[in-house]
Amino acid sequence: MFQPDQYIKLDLVVFMERNFRFNIPISKFAELSGRSLSTFQRDFKKEFGMTANTWLRKRRLQAASQLLKENKKPSDIYLSLGFEDLSHFSRSYKQEFNVSPSKTGSGEGL
Repeated sequence: MFQPDQYIKLDLVVFMERNFRFNIPISKFAELSGRSLSTFQRDFKKEFGMTANTWLRKRRLQAASQLLKENKKPSDIYLSLGFEDLSHFSRSYKQEFNVSPSKTGSGEGL
């Protein structure tokens, strides 16, 4: 019988795809997925082949790239993708794609 203190482990792939845009600590992702932090980190690495922090950064930037190609402005999307400030978003984007986010939507770079 289910006990209130027992967690149900959610499917990590589905859970993370639905929630990657939220700017919350990894420990909160672990809790919300029904895992301890150490179990979450172990399961995550096994499922995705990288750490949760690395995956989150890459996934958010992938989503940003798509939005920028749809001519969205960096200043309009960075908060909705879990970045705290525009300069951090721009640096991360340029580091990942070797082009500034402002050049992506204009047809340059990517």
